[in-house]
Amino acid sequence: MPSLIDIRRRIRSVKNMQQITKAMKMVSAAKLRRAQERAIASRPYAKMMGRVLANIAAASAGSDEVAELPLLQVRDEKRIQLIVVSSDTGLAGAFNANLLRASQRFLDDRRPAELRIETIGRKARDYFRRRNISLTGEHIGIVEKPNIEQAREIADKMIDLYSKAEVDAVYVIVNEFKSVMAPSLVTRKILPVEIPEEGGEHIDYIYEQSPRELLSALLPRYVEMSIYRALLESLSAYHAARMTAMDAASSNAGDVISTLTLHLNRVRQASITREIIEIVSGAAAL
Repeated sequence: MPSLIDIRRRIRSVKNMQQITKAMKMVSAAKLRRAQERAIASRPYAKMMGRVLANIAAASAGSDEVAELPLLQVRDEKRIQLIVVSSDTGLAGAFNANLLRASQRFLDDRRPAELRIETIGRKARDYFRRRNISLTGEHIGIVEKPNIEQAREIADKMIDLYSKAEVDAVYVIVNEFKSVMAPSLVTRKILPVEIPEEGGEHIDYIYEQSPRELLSALLPRYVEMSIYRALLESLSAYHAARMTAMDAASSNAGDVISTLTLHLNRVRQASITREIIEIVSGAAAL
């Protein structure tokens, strides 16, 4: 049976840990608010860009010039590029585990095809390195502070690979922010670009340039925006998952402290009772 000193030492250790988890929860809550604002602010822009693409595509329906655009060419998926967006750090519950499990399932389901993997975040890179899976690229340190320039660099690389027919499709797997309690794990195809279905009233734009010229300029921006949104959504989902995990850890630490305190009181009571019995027994012997 542990001594009173050992139990007190363990209670003190758990209390220190609880203070750390509470502080980490507060930090993630503050960061979540900023990340959530950026992620939500990007959604209307992406939605409007999709509407513009849908209207241009509808206006140019049947045009061979538009159908021949490289980023719209649909090919048999014999060579697939996968982008996995994870976090650089852990302590976020099953955030990375679920993402990497889904990535492995994606690879297994498409095993006959030639698969290439590009990782964003240290956790995804380490996961594939441990399994001796070669990577076409790795990006560390950009998830915590995503910006459009980093997204453009990745998008340009994917567009170049697809335009040269080195890959037949590009997918991204990411945790999108849905709620604080549960992120939404999404697998999305970003190349070839799938023109969103036109929703609402059709707007008949008057174009200065031809639809081909407009789509040639907008499609790369659409791919770029898709990757940038993935970074923003992943950051929001990560801080939400980390805040939830740290809240659960703080609650569990409180339960451990209560259990240890109860055990401490019982051990102390038993010790006092034993000492009293020893004194009474000694007095009776005299």
